[in-house]
Amino acid sequence: MSVYFIANIRIEDEEAYQQYLYDVDRVFAMHSGEYLAVEDEPRVLEGSWPYSRLVLIRFPSEEALDRWYRSGEYQAILRHRLGAAQCDTVVVRGRR
Repeated sequence: MSVYFIANIRIEDEEAYQQYLYDVDRVFAMHSGEYLAVEDEPRVLEGSWPYSRLVLIRFPSEEALDRWYRSGEYQAILRHRLGAAQCDTVVVRGRR
């Protein structure tokens, strides 16, 4: 069953965030995820959206997502994102 990683990101230090972006695609390519959306200006239908970016990634399973997220390679660059931005991330299980 597919799972989805959703990150709502409020970038506070653009230069430091660029350090994360420099390596994230290389690390991501080592795993079986698929970017579905990276949006800096989503259309808000209800409520407020106090973020700079939304990222939506699909993985074939929760195990695949965990392998990516917990990998040494990703953890080494994750600190750049967490240090440069406020992030709210969730994992959502697909229906099929």
